[in-house]
Amino acid sequence: MDDKLTIKRLLIKINQFWRIIATAIGFSLFGLGGLFFLWLIWFNLLRIFVWNKTQRAIIAQYSISLSFKLFLWIVKLLGIISYQFNGLDKLKQDKHCLVVANHPSLLDFVLLASVMPRCDCMVKESLLKNFFIGGIIKTADYIPNTEASRMLPHCQQTLTTDGRILIFPEGTRSIPNEKIKLQRGAANIALRCQADIRIINIECWPPFLIKQQKWYDVPLKKPVFNITVGEKIPISNYLSENLALSARELTYDLTLKLSPK
Repeated sequence: MDDKLTIKRLLIKINQFWRIIATAIGFSLFGLGGLFFLWLIWFNLLRIFVWNKTQRAIIAQYSISLSFKLFLWIVKLLGIISYQFNGLDKLKQDKHCLVVANHPSLLDFVLLASVMPRCDCMVKESLLKNFFIGGIIKTADYIPNTEASRMLPHCQQTLTTDGRILIFPEGTRSIPNEKIKLQRGAANIALRCQADIRIINIECWPPFLIKQQKWYDVPLKKPVFNITVGEKIPISNYLSENLALSARELTYDLTLKLSPK
């Protein structure tokens, strides 16, 4: 019995060591291959040959979605992670709405964008100055999280052209076993643009690529992501003359719906 237990522990350690190596391989391929090709070659060609900004952004978002899909196929093939989507048909039908999700892992955006070819995303304004990522963000016309006078017209234009905006209202990755705390940005955008909200719950166990965790800090067991496309919240239920109160109520309800069960 002791020998079997020792062998089992050894196999788990070997598998963990392999996943550390595979994670390095997967992320290197993604960084050097995907970002290099998209940023230096493909997106520059788009800027030269596609002059219509909206059309260029749609093509760029489709390209990002395909690259993420390929990346996830590689990391799944290498045994780094496993993932499963539930209720994906509901998400495919959504247009001119907000997609609001919790944020347990660094891979959340990659997972969701891989199944949403048309996906605008709210990003930190500071990322626009990033040498590698800034060009991709601008070409895809992602929405910087800046002052409302600049952000809201951008959101409204995106929603009017059948776009949908992905937002992680926590603002940063959540910490396991701690209550999530949402900012009111998502609620304010939904109310002011009068856009319905699609809820997505992301679970990952064991935790992987969480806040302040290094990429090589790989858990003993392979992480499994379970992504569930939930209900759609009609914004008409929250519209009132007091937008501040409505935003507070909506944020409270979103916190309940996005909290781990």
